Amino acid sequence: MRPDLLSDLFPLFNAANPDTLTGLLSAASELTYPAGRTVLMEDSWGNAIYLIVAGWIKVRHDTGGGYVTLAVLGKGDFFGEMAILDESPRSTDVVALSPVKLLSIPAQHFIDTLFKDHHLHHRMLQLMVQRLRQTNGHFQLRRKPSAVKLAHTLIALAEAYGENKDTIPEIFNLAIEDLAAVADIPKDDAAKIMEKLREKDWVITSSNSQALQLKGFHHLTQLAQK
Repeated sequence: MRPDLLSDLFPLFNAANPDTLTGLLSAASELTYPAGRTVLMEDSWGNAIYLIVAGWIKVRHDTGGGYVTLAVLGKGDFFGEMAILDESPRSTDVVALSPVKLLSIPAQHFIDTLFKDHHLHHRMLQLMVQRLRQTNGHFQLRRKPSAVKLAHTLIALAEAYGENKDTIPEIFNLAIEDLAAVADIPKDDAAKIMEKLREKDWVITSSNSQALQLKGFHHLTQLAQK
């Protein structure tokens, strides 16, 4: 991958200088995983930061009685930064939802680069604050109806990672239990709401069942804002 493609694909690097990008790529390793494969295990020590070049992953936590999906991430995002910044064991698992392609950058190399390039350092802080604000925003939705929370989740995934197919936003077709967990609503509620959204033709499953096309994106946006 060329340095300019790295900055184009990942918002994390859009302010980094060319030498920084070249140095990071020289230390990076390319990894691929099939759907269903665990990428990182909970409690393993953080030894790298991972960049999602293609595909979708979910971050989950073992509650002792099963796994709970905490977040879904897609192309252009990154994960693993918390464990390398505070030098602690990871608190979550990461599982490939679809075939994924990652770039892995060794922890110490990435940390050294952060100290050398203040633009990258500042951008990292910005994105971590942005994630915190998203978490706060999600918390503020806790008393909203399930339909509003689900619509908000679909819109957020489309805006962050979606791609347009014939001008229609498209996201990965998440399992209903993952979608319900991310939206923080009961699984039964999620199933009933998705059925209604399909009846309204606001959400369409692709012919290969791998994607959700948000045909009623405008309607979903209005619902999410209620």
